[in-house]
Amino acid sequence: MNDLASSFSEKRPLKVRPKTKPATRWLHGRLIEQIGLAICDQELATGTVVKTEEFEQRYGVSRSVVRETVRVLESMGLVSSTRRVGVVVLPPSRWNLYDPQIIRWRLASSARITQLRSITELRYAVEPEAARLAAIRAPLINSTELVALARRMKVAGQMADVELFLALDVRFHQLILESSGNEMFAKLDTLVEEVLTGRTTYGLMPIHPHEEALQLHIDVANAIQKGIPEAAHDSMVAIMQRAIGEMNTTWTS
Repeated sequence: MNDLASSFSEKRPLKVRPKTKPATRWLHGRLIEQIGLAICDQELATGTVVKTEEFEQRYGVSRSVVRETVRVLESMGLVSSTRRVGVVVLPPSRWNLYDPQIIRWRLASSARITQLRSITELRYAVEPEAARLAAIRAPLINSTELVALARRMKVAGQMADVELFLALDVRFHQLILESSGNEMFAKLDTLVEEVLTGRTTYGLMPIHPHEEALQLHIDVANAIQKGIPEAAHDSMVAIMQRAIGEMNTTWTS
């Protein structure tokens, strides 16, 4: 037997990576939520320095749980960590503002209105163009689904079925981003889901959507299916304007 074959025939101990215990995973996830929300809500303000030991004592967790949590928060741009200094809370300009968890935390915090305004302005800039491109590029199966979704949304809205309406609304807007044929637009699907869900969760969506809003979704879908780019664009602009109008009172209150 040659050397290569004999090397494979030798029984070598396998290095098995220890699995994280369920309780540890739960503590880790909970700590990420608690600290992440505290940062987004400015309970832990920008520039705050916290030692690992302080987190251990405050939240009653082990050092390993704190270290893993800090690594996750560092990946989001919320904190930086150095051995001699400790964990430093970074300013919002350093955060990964497109991270779904950060969006969720900001919506759950006192920064809710700022988050809603920012995302709605981003949607206003992107979704009308996505609708225009979808009217040019959308596969038939997508445009057909959009028409069906818009019709189902109208029924759900008229019946005040909030849960179903939300699910259909999220799918409708995500499918338009996908159907634009622009992969950068398509990656905003999670952001759209978070903001629509947040508006519903925090009572910022009407229980009975306005008939005009329901019809506008149908108009967008029909324009995409018929391949009329400008009509799709203009109808989506109208949807975004209505959304801003509905939230404007909240923004200024």
